Amino acid sequence: MEKTETLTVALVLAAVVSVAGIIVYMKITAKERLRISTTTSLYETGLLEAIRNQYETKHPIDIQIISRGTGLALKLAQDGDADMILAHAPSEELPFLTQGYGVCRKIIAYNFFALVGPEADPAEIRELTTFEALTKIVEAGRKGQAMWISRGDESGTHIKEKELWEAAGFAWENLRTETSWYVEACKGMGGTLILASERSAYTLTDMGTYLSHSKAGLIALKVLISQGEELLNVYSAIAVNQTRHPHTNFSGAINFIKFLVSDEGQQLISDYGKDEYGQPLFYPAVKPLQENTDPVADSIREYAFFNGTECPVEYRNGHPELYG
Repeated sequence: MEKTETLTVALVLAAVVSVAGIIVYMKITAKERLRISTTTSLYETGLLEAIRNQYETKHPIDIQIISRGTGLALKLAQDGDADMILAHAPSEELPFLTQGYGVCRKIIAYNFFALVGPEADPAEIRELTTFEALTKIVEAGRKGQAMWISRGDESGTHIKEKELWEAAGFAWENLRTETSWYVEACKGMGGTLILASERSAYTLTDMGTYLSHSKAGLIALKVLISQGEELLNVYSAIAVNQTRHPHTNFSGAINFIKFLVSDEGQQLISDYGKDEYGQPLFYPAVKPLQENTDPVADSIREYAFFNGTECPVEYRNGHPELYG
């Protein structure tokens, strides 16, 4: 064989070996991807970031978080642009299941919404019930004495707000036309709180986001009403139905949901925020529902169960182990 031919063969073999090495390296180092479409409160408080960091240390996976209001988060999942959803709007989660978009719903945590407002409290809602307070805010708003900032973005918090207005005897569609005192922020929870603080207005917030923003000095709002079963806020995890979207990472979603409801995951939820805020931002929901010793379990069932269960059998997609 001539010298030139020998060199050519050597170069070809080197190229083949190099390409093969790259392919093997990519197979070894390539990480599984999991896309989570989530409500803003779990992201803005830092809880989901803490969960992601802990999960990724034990699993070769790249978790991508997409933070939106629940309405948009559900839409991303419906379009197959996420592998799973974290939401807190049971009234919207049920059609997500029944219309074939989601499966394997698990309730993972809860906390409470709160009515917050300026220290001066111009509507004088302190120590009132939630519905009495909303009535007083409307009365004060119409007199030019108070302002309400609404999320206005079809998020879980906005959906809860509309439910509370209706229960208090007001048509939300009519209130939103009274723009002199009722303002739609169309922002995430953090942005809405900041706007309410800037305008010395009232708003509805989840306690987790309120505590994190208050601690950071971003808002000057005070919690005025935080008690009442009607303010319960329940968080659920739902996998996207792979039958509807075959490209989604269904196994990755199921494994992550199992972590969220595991003792480790629930302890992480329970501990998050205690050191910094003096109380947890979220409370684990699995044990209260299993052991049925905490009165909140009945409230969760009444508010967030469908036909007596967190996920009807027909939407469990062959994963009975999640429901023990």
